[in-house]
Amino acid sequence: MGSVLALSSNPGHQNWPFSTDPPSSRWDRRDGRLPNPGSFHSLHRSCKEVFPQQIEGVKMIINKTLSSFFKVSHTLHLSAVSPSYYRFHVEHLQSDDCSKDKDAPALIGEMDSSGSLNAHALLHLTERVRARTVFQTQQSQFVTWQFETEYRGNDFTAAMTVANPDILRESVILVAHFLQSVSSGLVLGGELVYHRGRAEEGGILTLAGQYSRPNWVATLNAGKGGAHASYYHRANKQIQVGVEFEASTRTQETTTSFGYQMELPEANMVFRGMINSRCIIGGVLEKRLSPLPATLIMGAFVNHRGDKLQVGLGVNVG
Repeated sequence: MGSVLALSSNPGHQNWPFSTDPPSSRWDRRDGRLPNPGSFHSLHRSCKEVFPQQIEGVKMIINKTLSSFFKVSHTLHLSAVSPSYYRFHVEHLQSDDCSKDKDAPALIGEMDSSGSLNAHALLHLTERVRARTVFQTQQSQFVTWQFETEYRGNDFTAAMTVANPDILRESVILVAHFLQSVSSGLVLGGELVYHRGRAEEGGILTLAGQYSRPNWVATLNAGKGGAHASYYHRANKQIQVGVEFEASTRTQETTTSFGYQMELPEANMVFRGMINSRCIIGGVLEKRLSPLPATLIMGAFVNHRGDKLQVGLGVNVG
């Protein structure tokens, strides 16, 4: 149901590595013009950020800011369920002195102990046009290489993605996105995925709609491949809740999930919990260890149907 980029995304609250743009302030405009609807990748972002990120084993993350535009991080993950790994992450972002008009690129690279590489690049061609490239390898094999161009108008966003083009095998995946702000709270659009190979050829059309108010957002994607609906609601400054429904025509499965986030500023704590229709219950607690520049992360997930328990402990420094 999602775009091709989801194949190369890392699990977490941010599925898109350059989704650092602030949410569109649709209710702060006073000039009467419709706002830009944002990217297609971010339609369900508000709801997904409420759910906890699954953690298992022991993980340590050390972040180091070398300059205003250069950052590195080291991740060590020890697990008894999945293979343990070490991951090196580097970011070269646009500094305050390098504006979009100067065509300053943003680069993100990541390599783990198995030799797998995940690289992203973002380049502002003009004020409204952005180009993205993604390369991903699994050890010595290329698994993903894609190129995307996005144009953001005053009240619409259009994007085209070319993924895994192979002239010798005569295969390619094309993805087209379009979003249009119909009113201050309503966004309509769609996604068209076309894939071609030697053995098969076809396309999937998915329609999308989002209606938002100051305290809640409702989003729906529906097409031949299935449906994805989400609802996000901010109860107050401390509590946020989200509900997701996903149905796939290929696997003939449906999943309903409920998540919530509770912030305790006085205790420097954030708790995220979830439960879904597959009898999976989980929660993650993040505690800021002031005055140290470190965050303690503790999580547990229980699969009652599969009789499995996963417990994780992590430390994020920097």
